[in-house]
Amino acid sequence: MEGIVMQALGEDGFAALTAAFYRRVRTDAIIGPMYPDDDWEGSEMRLRDFLIFRFGGSDRYLIQRGHPRLRMRHLPFRIGVVERDRWLELMDAAMDEVALDATARPHLTAFFAQVADFMRNQEEIPSE
Repeated sequence: MEGIVMQALGEDGFAALTAAFYRRVRTDAIIGPMYPDDDWEGSEMRLRDFLIFRFGGSDRYLIQRGHPRLRMRHLPFRIGVVERDRWLELMDAAMDEVALDATARPHLTAFFAQVADFMRNQEEIPSE
């Protein structure tokens, strides 16, 4: 999977994808407030570099940040089903915008769904 995605996107493709994603996040009422107003570029760079590393590219992310520790890094934010689903909607729209390669998209979609669900730190109370 990693090789297929990296070969299809390359670093430029991941840069375009994360830029398209963050254009949406900046104005989103659900996800946007989780990001510091003074670090949009840093947030975008960290996601881009993480994805490049995760899919077999440069290890810039590890050199600069160490182990991803994704859940720990996201613990300060309330992430429930609504936030998870909105993150996935914004990323899906970003993948549409960049016309993601058809061979890579199913792999990224599955990866994003798994990671987004893993980030949840709020128990959902079932409706009665």
